[in-house]
Amino acid sequence: MAGDDALNECWLCGPPLGSKIELHHPVPRARGGRATVQLHPICHQAIHSRFANGQLARIGADRAALLADAGLAQFVAWVASKPPDFHAPTKGKGR
Repeated sequence: MAGDDALNECWLCGPPLGSKIELHHPVPRARGGRATVQLHPICHQAIHSRFANGQLARIGADRAALLADAGLAQFVAWVASKPPDFHAPTKGKGR
């Protein structure tokens, strides 16, 4: 992460993090990933509801590649205006 501000922002949607922060492995641990990024819990759920570990391993830390998924991009546009600790159920694969 580039600077101190990045430590206080959600890696996926960008707005400030709230009191609940989750660490996400862009390359899943099961696929050898070690690096982590900070996310809102709802953003973490959204990533894992749309992508399998194999897909995440291929995408890695390429945020733009994740956002190329129209459904995730629509989610990020929607959630970016919510309060930092906002939470709502996210749709899973095939739902």
